[in-house]
Amino acid sequence: MTLNPMRYLLLLSLLLASPVFAQDMADQTDFDGVHAALDLYLQGHATGNSDFMREAFHEDAKLFWIVDGEVQQRTATEFAGFFSGEPAPDEADRERRIVSIEVTGDAAIGVIELDYPTVKFVDYMSLLRVGDRWLIVNKSFQR
Repeated sequence: MTLNPMRYLLLLSLLLASPVFAQDMADQTDFDGVHAALDLYLQGHATGNSDFMREAFHEDAKLFWIVDGEVQQRTATEFAGFFSGEPAPDEADRERRIVSIEVTGDAAIGVIELDYPTVKFVDYMSLLRVGDRWLIVNKSFQR
């Protein structure tokens, strides 16, 4: 069966106007925004450049982890201060990846693995859409 051009344009316009298609497009845009924020975080690790961290995290973000059964925390600003501006000496042997992203409305969760020669981290990132940007508002991790 051949589809005449007018019928094709009509079907295409109906598809583009459908709420399901519009929702799918919004979800992809949100997914891309969350991915971009997480990628900034990964770039900060890879380069040692704290500017990437400052761009990825909300200014009031906090990081939490457990040491010897006790909850530890630091601010995103304190965390960014640990970056020297240079890649780690063993950077060539380090691997990082975004494992998963889930988005619901203005909130998202991202899971990241940092696989280094002497340690592996799993980061759980909470993100919020703030204005037109996605920002990490909380990081908890396991070493």
